Amino acid sequence: MIIVMKPKTPQNEIEKIKCKMESLGCEIHESKGHNYHLLGLVGDTSKIDPNQIQANRNVEKLIFVQEPYKKVNRLFHPEDTLISVKNETIGGNRFTIIAGPCSVESEEQIVSIAEEINEAGASFLRGGAFKPRTSPYSFQGLREEGLELLKIAREKTGLPIVTEIMSVDYVEKFVEDVDIIQIGARNMQNFDLLKEVGKTDKPILLKRGMSATIEELLMAAEYIMSEGNENIILCERGIRTFENYTRNTLDLSAIPVIKKLSHLPVIVDPSHAAGLWWLVEPLAKAAVAVGADGLMIEVHNDPANAKCDGQQSIKPERFKSLIKSIKKIADIEGKKM
Repeated sequence: MIIVMKPKTPQNEIEKIKCKMESLGCEIHESKGHNYHLLGLVGDTSKIDPNQIQANRNVEKLIFVQEPYKKVNRLFHPEDTLISVKNETIGGNRFTIIAGPCSVESEEQIVSIAEEINEAGASFLRGGAFKPRTSPYSFQGLREEGLELLKIAREKTGLPIVTEIMSVDYVEKFVEDVDIIQIGARNMQNFDLLKEVGKTDKPILLKRGMSATIEELLMAAEYIMSEGNENIILCERGIRTFENYTRNTLDLSAIPVIKKLSHLPVIVDPSHAAGLWWLVEPLAKAAVAVGADGLMIEVHNDPANAKCDGQQSIKPERFKSLIKSIKKIADIEGKKM
């Protein structure tokens, strides 16, 4: 339920309503704008008499929320959420580029790639230190050493770092060392992990699960927000379908749908969606056109010898060319890079 207050309602009157709703067991999610003031009620609203609320002369109207996600819902927060990370902003009229290798392999590798993507116009460096792999015999990442190498690359280039967490045991370390914590597709419904990162104030990049519906993705974000952390970036990275030519099927329709349902920014990972390097460019361009707030692209200086996912990584020179094309489309869509 959302209580829409009349414009210019005195703050003391708003506080009275908030206290009343809290006394009935509801959590208040307040949202203010130039022309609106909303009080979103989260929790059991069965004890609340709507007629009594509407009898208050300061209440414009009530909106009943049917969707199970509340705080993520655009009804609770009509304006787009902007996520600030160091000197960068994700969301709104900004278009963000996150790039880097699938996994951190060495200091020379991660630093050289970071320098090249920085020169090309990327805003963030991505790189896997802890790698969730389908096979237990595949490269699992350098783990803590990988985090240290990412920090070295950040120090040399100034690029904030994005990397995936896999266990609640590392939350404290990631909060200290990482600029954006990524929750991967395989952990989208790891609810204990979602709740733990929700207790931090660190920006969270939440990837859609391989077989997850849009509502399930939004409910996963709700888990994080319910613990207090509202700094969430959603990521569409392709879903499993009957088609097996590509690694996954990029659900481009999900971007405008999510933008309609939620206020959270949405980025697209065309690399994991395609699984093929030559498909990354057309899918990236399409993502900009349908309203994405950014892209996450895998870049490797030697894809043929990459320890994982070399087949979907593009080389730095191709990345530079792609950025030039994306800027043109972003301009048409009213986005700034």
